Amino acid sequence: MGRLRPFHEFSTFSLFLRKILIMKKRFIISGGGTGGHIFPAIAIANKLKQLIPNADILFIGANGKMEMKRVPEAGYPIEGLDIYGIRRDFSPSGILRNLKLPFILAKSLSRVKKIIHDFNPDVVIGVGGFASGPALRAAASLNIPTLIQEQNSYPGITNKLLAKTVSKICVAYTGLERYFPAEKIVLTGNPVREMILNLKDKSPEAYQLFSLSPEKRTILVVGGSLGARTINECFVTGIDEFTKLNIQLIWQTGELFYNTISPELLDKQNENIKIMPFIREMDKAYEVADIIISRAGAIAISELTIVGKPTILVPFPFAAEDHQTKNAQALVHQNAALLIPDEDAKTKLLPLLYELIEDQELQTTLSVNIKTLAQPEAIDKIIDSINSMIQ
Repeated sequence: MGRLRPFHEFSTFSLFLRKILIMKKRFIISGGGTGGHIFPAIAIANKLKQLIPNADILFIGANGKMEMKRVPEAGYPIEGLDIYGIRRDFSPSGILRNLKLPFILAKSLSRVKKIIHDFNPDVVIGVGGFASGPALRAAASLNIPTLIQEQNSYPGITNKLLAKTVSKICVAYTGLERYFPAEKIVLTGNPVREMILNLKDKSPEAYQLFSLSPEKRTILVVGGSLGARTINECFVTGIDEFTKLNIQLIWQTGELFYNTISPELLDKQNENIKIMPFIREMDKAYEVADIIISRAGAIAISELTIVGKPTILVPFPFAAEDHQTKNAQALVHQNAALLIPDEDAKTKLLPLLYELIEDQELQTTLSVNIKTLAQPEAIDKIIDSINSMIQ
């Protein structure tokens, strides 16, 4: 048996690793509501786990929202708050919910303080969504370092309200000094899931997963994690014409829309047509895609720039300050994507898709240009910001 090495013989790097392993770190990540908040949160958690294997990570979300399902699927514990946002309608039910909201917020704040006290995090990270408000406000009141990861060019109301309270704000767009204190802003880009960073284009495993043929072109339709009604309705009415093209289709409808689809439409599925409520292995769907149709949320845009496939964007028209249209136009101005306004989609989306299918030169141009906008290092910059706050 070899002798034990004395302490002074360990390299500086070995000592650093030992220090990291001994000093167990705890992180709370809060927010959700849509994939645009949840997927960055999970990307941050996964990177923290990769760098600090013994880290404890706890999520805080809103009961009834998709994070309560997606986060445990990713392997992390989550605590749920009974919280919701302001209703912008003046119906009796909307007014009543808004009147109850201050009491709901006070209850959530009390509960999250107990969670934070019991878990004792080193840093609390907010990614936007209802639950991030109480979590970051409570953490800041307890003098725990806090960080916001803002995905959009126009911040949500929760993050704008938290801006003066939190320690740091990681952003993906320039010009957010209009909404946040400039000294707190760190320009990082948006984090994307590691599976997206490690795509294997046209892998046999991806075709096998969806039971598709590598000999045929494939269209991927994704309206965001919750689906997109306008895009879905285009394919409901156009499915018969599409089936004549001998082109493969992967169509993520969102769970709510999927539950309303008629049995007759589902019966149209065959070796070329795959209709599903949610695609868990989105990396594999991106791998087989030749053309992508998508909403223009900030995280979707960040992923699409890395995927690098010809893309048609249909922005959600009711996003705050119409920021999805601004996201899409930023790509269009670089000749990196095509844009169809939501109001025109029912008459123009499928004809534009058929034109793009036949225009290989345009496909190549869009693919080359969209890749130049990718920011694969965003997650590392965000982790650097988090690490800088750990004592």
